[in-house]
Amino acid sequence: QITRVTLFKILKEEDQQHLLDLYKQVPQKALKDGKPYIISAKTKPDQRAQGFTVVAISVFNSINDGNYYETECAAHNEVNKFAKTAHQGVAMIYSGNEVRLSPGHELEIEIN
Repeated sequence: QITRVTLFKILKEEDQQHLLDLYKQVPQKALKDGKPYIISAKTKPDQRAQGFTVVAISVFNSINDGNYYETECAAHNEVNKFAKTAHQGVAMIYSGNEVRLSPGHELEIEIN
């Protein structure tokens, strides 16, 4: 399994709530070949550290599902489109026993 943790710095509480609301829809809306493919998706406000205010945790069966989520999933695209307009920083971490990326991709841990 692959776990993806995304931390967002979003200052406005209404934007935090909107992002949480969008993420709540992802498990039902995220389909691959017409079927749900995300094992688990959780979000919550996170006021504990470094100004990050929202944490999103998604679990996938494989790195291929994680790559699909990142590049082709319409539900994730909707979340991503809003998040890009609202955040002042983001950090993303992938972990799992199958973290192998396709040629031309690099594993990044980015903190803005």
